[in-house]
Amino acid sequence: MTLALAPSGFSRASPNRLTRHDLGRFEGRSLLDAIGRAVCEAGCLPRKELFEAWEMARRVRRRFRGGRIVDLAGGHGLLAQTLLLLDDSSPSAVVVDPSLPPSAPRLHESLTAAWPRLHDRVAFVSADLETVALAPDDLIVSCHACGELTDRVLELAVRARAPVAVLPCCHEVRHAPATLDAWMDPALALDVERVHRLQRAEYDVWTQVIPPDITPKNRLLLARPARD
Repeated sequence: MTLALAPSGFSRASPNRLTRHDLGRFEGRSLLDAIGRAVCEAGCLPRKELFEAWEMARRVRRRFRGGRIVDLAGGHGLLAQTLLLLDDSSPSAVVVDPSLPPSAPRLHESLTAAWPRLHDRVAFVSADLETVALAPDDLIVSCHACGELTDRVLELAVRARAPVAVLPCCHEVRHAPATLDAWMDPALALDVERVHRLQRAEYDVWTQVIPPDITPKNRLLLARPARD
């Protein structure tokens, strides 16, 4: 799968909402273009969230297939639905957020209009993350869960012994390992400590990045329980 390039002068990092005025930017035949058109029709999603979800989802699917998608702190749920579109062997998805955006149903309806197979396969739950029962065959994901919220997602995944993928942001640098402060940025040190924490929990870990023109918070962490 080739990297989708941004049109000249079109910032993929923009927080502006995509609307029907942007449909001309997604006239191609790729899956990203089709998702972009659905997002434009919904008119409620910041541009950067489309590209963050896309770049994260396609990297996750290269590593993890199948499983119920559990999108924690999932907001509009675009990441979960993109993962379903990339791998239809996942039976369903649940998007969990204590404060679901009121426009999340509008985005889901727009995606379902384009892909009827999403109908009745995506649930939205407005609740604390810990209230959702997780299983080892779930695929737990979270895109830009702020600060310590990323650590909560990782803890829940480890507790369930489930595969997990996170794109951290808003690092609480006061919690970064002090022994590394002379060598690296505190936010990077915190992500390195997360890798080590997962390895101590007997997880196999992979580190990647999404394109920095979308977000400087672009370190992607993927992990699953180590196999015997």
